[in-house]
Amino acid sequence: MSQPHSRLLHWLTGLLAAAVIGIVPGAGRAATLPPAVDGQPMPSLAPMLTRVTPAVVNISTKTRVQVRDAYFDDPMVRQFFGLPAAPRERVEQSLGSGVIVDAARGYVLTNNHVVGGADDISVTLQDGRTFKGKLIGTDPDTDVAVVQIPAQKLQALPLADSSRLQVGDYVVAVGDPFGLGQTVTAGIVSALGRSGLGGTGYQNFIQTDASINPGNSGGALVNLRGELVGINTMIFSPSGGNVGIGFAIPSAITTEVMAQLVAHGKVQRGSLGVQTQAITPRIAQLLKLKDSNGVVVTGVSDDSAAAHAGLQAGDVLTTLNGKPLRSEQELRNTEGLLPLGSSVQLGVLRDGHSREVNATLSAEKLASIDGGQLDPRLSGVRFSELSERQRSDGFYGVAISAVQPGSRAARAGLSTDDVVIGVGNQRLTGLRMLRGLAGVHLRQLVLVVADADGSRYVVVN
Repeated sequence: MSQPHSRLLHWLTGLLAAAVIGIVPGAGRAATLPPAVDGQPMPSLAPMLTRVTPAVVNISTKTRVQVRDAYFDDPMVRQFFGLPAAPRERVEQSLGSGVIVDAARGYVLTNNHVVGGADDISVTLQDGRTFKGKLIGTDPDTDVAVVQIPAQKLQALPLADSSRLQVGDYVVAVGDPFGLGQTVTAGIVSALGRSGLGGTGYQNFIQTDASINPGNSGGALVNLRGELVGINTMIFSPSGGNVGIGFAIPSAITTEVMAQLVAHGKVQRGSLGVQTQAITPRIAQLLKLKDSNGVVVTGVSDDSAAAHAGLQAGDVLTTLNGKPLRSEQELRNTEGLLPLGSSVQLGVLRDGHSREVNATLSAEKLASIDGGQLDPRLSGVRFSELSERQRSDGFYGVAISAVQPGSRAARAGLSTDDVVIGVGNQRLTGLRMLRGLAGVHLRQLVLVVADADGSRYVVVN
C-alpha cells in the first residue's frame, strides 16, 4: 500500500473510532471528508458524471388502448344506454430513460419496451427542455429503439467497445427510476454474455450489480471514462425492486441495430438456414467427439446459405469467425445481429476432419402451402415452416403466415402469426405432416393453435 493511501486509511479509521465513542472533533457539526489527504484528492465520480448526465434523458409515453367489455360491447346494450358507437379508449402512460448518441442529428437510444407502440413520445433533457420525439425504428428482438428529437446544443455520449469489458470492471448506471429524476448508481460488471432470460430474441447481456429500477430502462451504463458500454434494459427480482442483478444490452449490439434502424427503419436480418442442437455427452459419444464444445447441425434448409456452403446434418460447428462457438444462442445472435449479405466463417468438424467454410447470410426462405390444397375449409390460409425465432421460442408445428379477411378461417378466429401445433388430438410436427392431411376428409376440423398468450382450440366449419 502506498504511503498516501496508508495515511488516508489511518485517518478514516481514526474518524470512525472517534465517531463511535462520541468525540468527533467539532461536536455539533456534521463530520465531512476533506477534499484531499496529504495532497492527494479524494476519489470522486463527479467530474466524469458532469460529462455523462447531460446525455441521459427522461422519456414519457402515452398509448391509447381500446377498452373491451363483453357487456357494453353488445350493440343492443349500447343503444339502450345511449352509448357512442365508437369503442371506448383509455390512455396508458409510462416512464423510461434514453441516451443521446448523436448530438448533430438528435438520435436517442432507448428500449423498445419503453417506446414501442406509443402514440406520443416526450423527451425531457437534463436542462429541463422537453421535445416531442419521432420514432425512427424499433427492434423487439433486441429490445432496442431509436428516437429523434429536434433539439440544438445536445451532448452525446461516446461509445465504448463493449467486447473489451471484463468481469470486475467498474460501471455506473444513469437513469430516471420511478420518475424521481436523474439518478446515478455504481457497481461492477458481474457477468458477461448472459442469455436465456426471456423477453427478447437475441441476448448477450451485461450483468451488473449497479442498482437498476423501474424507469431506468433505456438509460446508460458507462465505464469510468464516461463512455457508453450498454443500455440498461431489465432486472431479475422476485419482489420487483433491485436485488443487485441487472442487465444491459452491450453497446456492440446497440450500435449495429441502430445503424440498421436509421438506414431502414427496421432490422433486416440474415439467416444461415441451419438448425442446430447443443452437444450433450450422449451426442458426443455417438459422434465420437473428444468433448462437448460447439453445436451439431440437425438440419439444413434447401437453397439456404448453409446449403450453399456445403453444410450437412451431423456436422459439428466448432468456431465462429475465428472464435470458439460455445452455444446455439451465440450462433443465433450472430445470425440475428449481422445484416443481410454479411459473411461468416465457420469451423466445421466432419468425420473427424476439421475445415473452415464461409457462408453469406441471406434472407430466410420458408416453405409454405395454401390451406385450400389441404381442405376447402382452410381456403385463404397460408401455412409456412416456423422461423428460426419461433423455433428458438419453443414453438413447434406450422406457422400461419397469412389469413384472407372474411374467409372461414378468419371467422373461426385464425390470424396471422398464430402457430398450429395440433390437428384434432394429433400433435403437428411440421409442414410435411400437415401436407399429409390433403385428401383426408375430417368431419370436424379442430386445430390446436398457440400464440404468445397460450394455446386454444379453433373449430373451422
